[in-house]
Amino acid sequence: MTPMTAFLAQNPLATFALLLALSVLVPPLLRRLGLPDLVGLLVAGVVIGPHALGWLSEASPTVRLLSDVGVIYLLFIAGLEIDLAQFRRIRQRSFRFGILTFSLPMLGGGLLALGFGYAPLSAVLIGSILASHTPLGYPIVRSYGAMREEAVTVAIGGTIFTDIAALLVLALCVGVGRGDLSISGVALLLLKVASYSALVVLLIQRLGRPLVQRSVDNDSRLFVAVLLALFLAALGAGLAGVEKIVGAFLAGLAVNSVLPEGRVKEQVVFVGGALFIPVFFIDLGLLLDLPVFVSTMLGSLFALALIATLIGTKGLAAWWAGMLYRYNPAQVLTLWSLSLPQVAATLAATFVGFRAGLLDQRMLNSVLAMMVVTATLGPWLTGVAMARLGVAAGAASLDAETEGQLALEKRALRVLVPISSVDSEASLLRLAGLLIGGERSTPGLVMPLTVVSPRQVDAGSEAGDGLLAALASGRRRQQEAERFTASLQLPSQTLLRVDSDVGIGIARSALEQGSDLVLMGLGRSAGLGRWLFGDLVDATCRQTHCPVVVARLEQEPEQIRNLLVPIKNLTAAALEQFQLAERIAAALGGSITLMHLHDPRLSRDERDGLESQLKRWLPGQASVASAVPVSLDLRPSSGVEADIERASQGHDLVILRSQRRLVAGLPIPASDRTNRLLRRLSASVLAISDPLH
Repeated sequence: MTPMTAFLAQNPLATFALLLALSVLVPPLLRRLGLPDLVGLLVAGVVIGPHALGWLSEASPTVRLLSDVGVIYLLFIAGLEIDLAQFRRIRQRSFRFGILTFSLPMLGGGLLALGFGYAPLSAVLIGSILASHTPLGYPIVRSYGAMREEAVTVAIGGTIFTDIAALLVLALCVGVGRGDLSISGVALLLLKVASYSALVVLLIQRLGRPLVQRSVDNDSRLFVAVLLALFLAALGAGLAGVEKIVGAFLAGLAVNSVLPEGRVKEQVVFVGGALFIPVFFIDLGLLLDLPVFVSTMLGSLFALALIATLIGTKGLAAWWAGMLYRYNPAQVLTLWSLSLPQVAATLAATFVGFRAGLLDQRMLNSVLAMMVVTATLGPWLTGVAMARLGVAAGAASLDAETEGQLALEKRALRVLVPISSVDSEASLLRLAGLLIGGERSTPGLVMPLTVVSPRQVDAGSEAGDGLLAALASGRRRQQEAERFTASLQLPSQTLLRVDSDVGIGIARSALEQGSDLVLMGLGRSAGLGRWLFGDLVDATCRQTHCPVVVARLEQEPEQIRNLLVPIKNLTAAALEQFQLAERIAAALGGSITLMHLHDPRLSRDERDGLESQLKRWLPGQASVASAVPVSLDLRPSSGVEADIERASQGHDLVILRSQRRLVAGLPIPASDRTNRLLRRLSASVLAISDPLH
């Protein structure tokens, strides 16, 4: 036993601190390498585990407790983030697809396990492990604006059936494996599960609705109540003879039906994703014997057969559903790609089955290999499906005169500009003047905002005196902003707000003032603090009700002439991106290059269709921006970031759209290509960040 191993064994607090440090440090490092957080956490577990440094063991009470909390939290969030309204609209089709995508992999996996010598009970469990799925490709669907596509809703709705059924089979297998159940007792267990499920949902809904109404102004009480519901449901599941992750998933569904979107739900997801769920994945790494895993990846016939069985049976289920519903090939591919990834319920069920002695090390390593393959293949296929789904067909009806999320081409806008000093934000205020638009009868409005936070008061001063001094400084900045906007003859309204958190203060001011846009600056600095913990821009983007335009200006706004607008899909959001460029170009007498990066596999007819649709966006004679010259640039994409970087040469300003999405509550962030482009591009950049709600 090494000194570090002995120290950690004797100090649970040190073990907890080590796990927290890995959860904080590893994900940002892996993102810089282009790898998902989950892979990094697994690797971290391997490195500190018994098969490498030997610092921690899966048997450690601290690790076991936090991992148990992580696994129930994982399934709780999976239930919490299912779109129930979407599911209800086409629940019959979702149910039928759920049966297909559950039963075929269940049958294929079970037969495969029997063929490789597993006991019947273990074979049933292995089949159920293949039957569930986690739609990791959903953020890609959202980025294409295809959330309401029927095939997407059917696939997401099928998640409810497959996860509940897989967890129910897990509960039965674990119960029988422990000897707690006889075959005659299975019916009794099913009755207990049904009764328990109904009781959990009924109690949470009956008690939750009045609690939500009474806690409108008390987020902390509501947050604690949600956590209490989670742990009581998990505990009750164990008392009812059901695996605790079943109770956690049911609690997530029930809370989902009563808890509105907002801060409390964000906090619940954040606590799980930042604290408990990463420990679960580190614990999985502790179980992983790296030499055995490598040999499994390279030459295990069972692992290869397991992965092939999963891919084939999920594809067969999607094809069968497509035949029933008369879906086109792109819709079938959508069903297949969204039902393919094996992460949340799969890992949880494998973990529980391994602990219960029903699964061996070979199965654990095979499932980890399957997870890596499907978590990579599924989202990639989703991107292919979205490119071919015909989402752009709906864009043909978009009218550049009336559409777009804000109809940016025609409306006068109220633009909120948070300022720390007029000197540093002078360029932003001048840019805001170009964006507000409107006519003399209905002008737009620039709203310089100063937020004073008690947290920023000098710790060495008295609290009251320090706050008064900060308020006086804020009022001076207000007066400076008033004089500056008056010198530019900009219609303006200066604002001052006191709030405990600057990001929340900006978001609340934007809501109260009816802001159409929030305009913020972004420098080139990206130090360690911002890399690890984010910054004010990120906090504002997460909480503001309207789009946030983040600007990194390399020259004065008045010097901008040539604008580049790269888009990948033809939606109202992309039209808004283009109309923002039209506003700036019209005010400055500039020109626009509208660049569409498309899948290189598109046919000539499909490319012609895209071009004709984009031409509908070009300004006509009646357009406010009719004098703006626009050139179209349709090109097959060999690499989005490299293509945009090459095209930006010779342009003064690039207008991007940033995707900020949660991925089913898992510690796997959506790809943030915009952040990388901000570091690579030499031109000025505007990035539009859509609100999360």
